[in-house]
Order: sequence, then C-alpha cells, then structure tokens
Amino acid sequence: MLNKYDILETIRMIQDECLDIRTITMGISLLDCIDPDIDKACEKVYNKITSKAENLVSVGQKIEKEYGIPIIHKRISVTPIAMLAAACKGESPVKFALALQKAADTCGVNFIGGYSALVQKGFSAGDIELIKSIPEALSVTENICSSVNVGSTRTGINMDAVKLMGEIIKESALKTADRNCIAPAKLVVFCNAPEDNPFMAGAFHGVGEPDCVINVGVSGPGVVRSALSKYPDASIDEVANIIKKTAFKITRMGQLVGSKASEMLGVPFGIVDLSLAPTPAVGDSVAHILETMGLETCGTHGTTAALALLNDAVKKGGVMASSHIGGLSGAFIPVSEDAGMIDAAIDGTLKLEKLEAMTAVCSVGLDMIAVPGDITPATISAIIADEAAIGMVNNKTTAVRLIPAIGKKEGDMLEFGGLLGSGPVMSINNKSAEKFISRGGRIPAPMHSIKN
Repeated sequence: MLNKYDILETIRMIQDECLDIRTITMGISLLDCIDPDIDKACEKVYNKITSKAENLVSVGQKIEKEYGIPIIHKRISVTPIAMLAAACKGESPVKFALALQKAADTCGVNFIGGYSALVQKGFSAGDIELIKSIPEALSVTENICSSVNVGSTRTGINMDAVKLMGEIIKESALKTADRNCIAPAKLVVFCNAPEDNPFMAGAFHGVGEPDCVINVGVSGPGVVRSALSKYPDASIDEVANIIKKTAFKITRMGQLVGSKASEMLGVPFGIVDLSLAPTPAVGDSVAHILETMGLETCGTHGTTAALALLNDAVKKGGVMASSHIGGLSGAFIPVSEDAGMIDAAIDGTLKLEKLEAMTAVCSVGLDMIAVPGDITPATISAIIADEAAIGMVNNKTTAVRLIPAIGKKEGDMLEFGGLLGSGPVMSINNKSAEKFISRGGRIPAPMHSIKN
C-alpha cells in the first residue's frame, strides 16, 4: 500500500529525475487480414488497426492526466508483415507500409513496428520480397519501423540474411541521405528477437501473442543515477541493492500504467519491459549511472563490469514489482540517444569495440551508432555477424542499428533530434571481411542449444 512518502517520492522522480513511461505499445495480430489480393489485405490491415487502436492515444493522455505520469510515446506493433506479403505473390510489400502509415496517421501514434521478417533459419515465402523492399518502405513513410531476425540460439545464424542486411542498411541510408540518413535509424537486425518487445524500432507482434495486447516500456536512468549519488561511498553490494530497490519502484509505476491502460482499452495486459531507456536529456543517461558508480568516463576499463552489475540489479528489482516481465528488460546503450554516451564517444573513450563488449552483458546491442558513410555493405554485415554471435552463444537478445552517415566521416556529427538525438560518426576497422561474409550458409547453433 502506498503512503504519502511513496507518493511524494514518485512526484519528485517525475519532476526532477526524468522518470517517465517511455511507451505503451498495443500489439495487434494481423493474421486474419491475410488475403491474396494485396489491396484487400491492406484495407483489412488498416481497418483492424484503426478499430483496435482508435482510443490508444486518448487513453494514454487520460492516464497521464489522472496520475501525473508522463507517457512519452504511444505505439503499435503488428504481426511481421512478411507473413502477410507471402500470400500476395508478385506485389510490392511497400503497399503494406503505406497502409500502416495511413493507420498511424489516423490513430495518432508515434510509431508502428512490424515491417519485419523472421529468417533465422532460412527464407520462406514473402521474406526476401519484404527485406528487399525495406529501403523504399522506410523512405516513403515517417512512422514505420522495421526489423529482421537473422539468428537465434536454437537455430544458429543465417549468414545469407546477414549479408543481405548489410546491403539493405547501406541502401536505406543512401535513399534518405537528404534526411540525415533517417531510414536505418528505424531498422533493427536481431538475434533472438522477443515477440513482446514494446520498444522501437524492433517491436513486432509475435505469432504466440494474443489477438490484441498492451505492453509497457519503462524508463528511469535519471532516477537510478540520483539514488546512487546519495551514497558515494557505498560498497558494490550496497550499490546493487540501491539499484534493485529503485528498479522496483520504477517498475511498479509501469505495472500501474499497463493495468490501467488494459482496463480502459478492454484488451489483455501483456508485459512490463524493465529496460532503462535513456534520452538525450541531461540527467537521463545510462552512461551517467556508470560514471556515478565510479568510472571517470563511460567506456574506460571497468565499464563492462559496471554495466553487468546495473543490468542484473535492474532485472532482480523489477521482476518483483510486476506479475509479467518480458520484452528486452535491462539497460539500453543507444549512443545517439544517451547524453553520456554521446559525450564519451566524442571524447574518444567510448569506441565501437568497447560497445561490442558491453553488449554481452546488457540489453540489445550496438544501437543508434553512426558510422562513416563510405562503409561497405560487407563491413556492416560483419558487424551484424559479430553481434549476432554474442546473442547466439550467450542465449540473449542482441541487435544492430547502424546508421551509415552518407557524406560524413569519423568525428562528424549526425543530428536527428527528439528521442533519436545526435551522435558522432564513430571509427570502424576498415580491414575487409568480405570473403567471410560472401561464403553464405548458416553458422550452426551452439551445443547448449540442445536442451530437449
């Protein structure tokens, strides 16, 4: 039961420490919209999304007003569109992207995720066509997000898909070079993609999910940093306990919002994603949490250990605060979206190799990283393969969201604004991996995948 001190503490967290609900995301199944006539299928998609999500934004606003809790984004995730495109032979899947954009405009949501394909073990009908259409789809829409799952612990890594995605990311950047290469910022390549992730750009509605569901993504790096700053001489054990207690409080707020939204919308409540999602705002940074622990700058030696402690403590604290935890759940390290990461990258302390090491112990992976515009597709694919290998071997979700900054070189800045922020173009290793990437085939699953 909440007392007045809990209420006052929550108010302070919201006002002074950037506490918010990052997103309420409505997942919608489109399996009943499949039709061999793509125009009919698109009409069904539009009608179902707009009927299910017609009140999503207004309900979010009512909850914000009633409880005083900022809800930054209202989003929708849908069944991977490649599954619908499979029935529409000879037609461009971009028509589905346009239907999704029309639905987003009608509902007033910030993003729709699910222009996606799951190809971890190979390509089925509709997958190749959808993947090849991603650059165009993201260039002609504003609010559509795309993802492709290329590997898993159970199946290994589809290296043909990895090679193709390097080409797709580069083409997407070229198509939107006049808009700060925005298209790749809305495209994620996964290993072990979760079916209930509320965060963009990787959200899609898995086939094992209900017909319609509400998932919530919490935030709160500023709250954790503030809590730690009160105990500058705490031991590592005490630091872990402080984070756990703080994560519990943050997650309880997510549980409250999710339950209330579920009740008001008349759809099941799915999960709370525990992820600490940073923003470019000062004081809302995962990097600053690590520095509060005692690192001079994020990226220096000790960063991976500090991040492992943070990620584990967030999960242990949050899991006690909600009946259903899912999604990605941990600490995000998107470079352009985190003020501390941006500073560390500009400083030269945080490099791509260190970020890769950090992804072995935190949520997701190499996220929102600008790289030189002349990067080759093969090098992009090699970076994807490395990150997918970390996810496959460690039985965790990893992902890559790289932005080739066309016309820019190492040290230049790429500006997006809003939650996507800005970031320096980071250096890459220019030695070629093209022969390795061009071999194709599938990297076998690790021995520990055999659990039956």
